Formats: sequence, C-alpha cells, structure tokens
Amino acid sequence: MVEIKRVSTTQPDFWDSLEALTSWGSQPGAAVERRVAEVVDGVRSGGDAALLDYTRRLDGRAAESVAELEVPAAEMAAAFERIAPERREALEQAAERIRAYAEHQRLSSWAYEDADGNRLGQQVSALDRVGVYVPGGKAAYPSSVLMSAVPARVAGVGEITMTVPAPDGELSPLVLAAAHVAGIDRILTLGGAQAVAALAYGTETVPSVDKIVGPGNAYVAEAKRRVYGVVGIDMIAGPSEVLIISDGQADPEWIAMDLFSQAEHDEEAQALLVCPDFVFLDQVQAAMERLLPDLERSEIIRASLAERGALICVRDLQEAQQVANYVAPEHLELSVAEPDQLVGGIRHAGAIFLGHYSAEALGDYCAGPNHTLPTSRTARFASPLGVYDFQKRSTTLCCSPQGAARLSRPAAELARGEGLTAHARSADYRGQQEGSSE
Repeated sequence: MVEIKRVSTTQPDFWDSLEALTSWGSQPGAAVERRVAEVVDGVRSGGDAALLDYTRRLDGRAAESVAELEVPAAEMAAAFERIAPERREALEQAAERIRAYAEHQRLSSWAYEDADGNRLGQQVSALDRVGVYVPGGKAAYPSSVLMSAVPARVAGVGEITMTVPAPDGELSPLVLAAAHVAGIDRILTLGGAQAVAALAYGTETVPSVDKIVGPGNAYVAEAKRRVYGVVGIDMIAGPSEVLIISDGQADPEWIAMDLFSQAEHDEEAQALLVCPDFVFLDQVQAAMERLLPDLERSEIIRASLAERGALICVRDLQEAQQVANYVAPEHLELSVAEPDQLVGGIRHAGAIFLGHYSAEALGDYCAGPNHTLPTSRTARFASPLGVYDFQKRSTTLCCSPQGAARLSRPAAELARGEGLTAHARSADYRGQQEGSSE
C-alpha cells in the first residue's frame, strides 16, 4: 500500500495544511553548525595541514600532501575513454545541449549617450575563478558536473576547480569523464565543509575562488552559508521537489513515475500532484501501487511520499495555478493538453516543463536548461543557475563637460541634504568649470 496524503482545496483548513506540508526546516541543527564552524575555522587557520587531517578523519583518506589528492588531467581523459561508448555519447550530447542553451543566457556590455553627451553603460566580465562542489562517495552525479561547469565556461570563467569526496579512495569514472567533457581545470578529492573552506579561503596548495557552486549535504550547505561574503555561492539548497499540475488526460503511469523520480532522491524529497479530477487522482494512486514494488529505491520513495507527498484535488486549473504559485516548486510540470494557456499565470517556479511529454527527468540530464534550481519556496525570489551567475556587471559613466555641469547642481543639493559636504563640493567643482553652459 502506497501511503500518501489526499487533500482538497474545499477543505476549510487547506491552505494551513499546505503550509505545513511544504515547510522544511532549512536551518541546520546546532550540532551541524558547531561542527562546520570548527572545520571551516580549522582550515582557514591551518591550511593544508588541517585539510589533510579532516580528510583523513572524515573521508578515511590518508595523504602526505594535498597534491596527492589531486586527480591528474590524464586520469580524467582516461576515464572518458574507459566508460561505455553509449555513456560517452550521452555525456557529450548533454554537454552540447547545456552549452547551446547557456549561450542564449550570456550577458553583453552596452552603453548609450544622453542629450548632454554623457555616456552611460554597463560592462560585463566573467569571474576569474570558480569552485564546483560535486557530491561523491556512493553516489555519482556527472550531470551536476556538466550543469555547473559548462555555463561557467560559456561565461568565460578563467579557472574552474572541482572538489569531489572520494571516501576510501573511491571515485566514479563517470564523474571524471564528465569533468573531462566539461573542461574542468583541476580536480581535488576533497569533500564536506573542509572542501568548501579550502575553496573559500585558499590554502598553501588550493587556490581561493570567487564563487562556489554545486549541491551537497547539510554540512556542505552550512559551510557555504558560513563562507558567503568571502566568496559568492549559488544557493542553499533543500530537498528536491516536484509539483505536477494535471488536467487528467495523461497516462496515470507517466504521472506516477514522474512523482517517483523526485521521491527517490531521498526521504525528505517532495512530490505533489494537483488535479481537478478526483477520479484521475485515484488512477494515479493505483498506478503507484502497481509500479512501486519494481523500483530499486522503493523504500526511499515510500518514505518520501508518506512524509511529504500529496495528491491535491482542486476546483479547476486556475486554482491549480494558485497552489503552484504558493508552493513555488523547484520543478513544475504542466501536464496538460494546452500548457501555453496555463504557463502565463505561473509566477513562482524554478523550472517549468510544458506538456505531457516534457518529463522533469529529461531536464535533469540533457535537455539544456540547468537543473540547479531554487528549492524550499525560494523560487519566489531566486532563479536557476545559469551563465549570469558566473558574470558580473560594472556600471560605467563618462561625463561630458556640459553633462557634468548640469548634473552637479542636483548632486550637490542632495549631498548637502544628506550632510555630506565633501560630496557636494566635489560636484560643485564640476559645475564651476570654465566654458560651462550652465
């Protein structure tokens, strides 16, 4: 029996129930905070020696120097050649599609001239160094390598350092192959908060970076939170989520499997189905019963659905939009016959998948849009990882004599209103120049 909540917008306490269902405690526990603070401070002050000590204690990896933890470029290339041909082709196809999509995101410099001859603009430049954190150990996430590194390359980042834990020396050949395809400059087999600290502050061997991106466990997330400000970060990610809006016309087994594809991440992942047809909700639940026993991660899926999953009955698709905008899901599937009529009303979602054939799993790997997405309702104010996360903008201003004279008056007036007389006099000087027309 698949245990999953059944709720309806007709219930008087529906919105309170939805708030409780979607809330997730993003704050780490005190024990995690203390441990991460110790590790980050230790690496910051102890450099390579501390990094080696934490790697030995936490990852079971003993080394005499950090250089021993570096993966040679030849090993990346060898891993690419060693994997199955169909895997090589899949990596290359995914990288090319991610690259093609990212090319459309690249920001450009621009400038314009106003009536007084002042030239105003924006100069765009890439970050110098980026650190990519990739989870390791039992799991292998080559897709995360591509999603992080390929947009950085498109942006023009000069150097990309990747860290990936290798407990007991085990490292996925597929991850190494993905690093080769993505053009990673350097791989260090470091994990956890110690890797984040090394990338943020630098050590005798590890260069500091300007921004750290990539998913990780609670310790990695807390370390990123702690070093933010010293470096940039992409986001603090919570459990994976999907919300599916269905018009009841899809194959129930497709919808059931789409829900499973998120629930199988871990027990805290969230899978929600919203539909105005309660008979279709019954059909999906029946499909779950049929399909779940054959899945390798069925126990994880069961736990996820029981704890955080729900089948939600709404009055109509417009009300389904309201539910989706409240949840602001990481992934939103509009599994309806005419998704273009629905998508205009969606304001908050990390990634939107339009129509019955646009499975979220396709976006996870190879469709092109990035799979690093805001979670835990942060899609209300945050966006997916993209090229723009690896570029920064500087404003430019070049005043003509006439333009400076015209601007000096309001600038000086406002500066004196703020009590900043040096600002005011600096502006006044530009207004007192010879030949001023004002």
